[in-house]
Amino acid sequence: MIQQKIIHLPNHRRGFHLITSDILRELDELPETGMVNLLIQHTSAALTLNENADPDVRTDLESFTNKLIPENHPLYTHVLEGSDDMPAHIKSSLFGASLTIPVTNYRLNLGTWQGIYLCEFRNHGGNRRIIATIYS
Repeated sequence: MIQQKIIHLPNHRRGFHLITSDILRELDELPETGMVNLLIQHTSAALTLNENADPDVRTDLESFTNKLIPENHPLYTHVLEGSDDMPAHIKSSLFGASLTIPVTNYRLNLGTWQGIYLCEFRNHGGNRRIIATIYS
């Protein structure tokens, strides 16, 4: 059986945000076994799995990503939507738009220290939509 749900996330400031509890709150009861696919429907944000304990990880990811992919680079030609837009598209492509997570015993089978992150790459990205597809 396949179920699908749209998850609406509120506006988040630019950065890496732990959203595991937001996702779980929106999902209906999970199957005993299966898979959950999460797709963010935006080209300037991404989803990733990473450490869910120390918030310094989120700060370091943001700092390093901004250093690696800076704003106002002279090679950018797509500049009409602001200095944060083209870097956001590159970051989104590198991090990825989807995650697939196994379900075991009615729960997401994440590692002990893994959490689901919203990677917000725009200064004012707005509300974000995630399509959750549950396979059982």
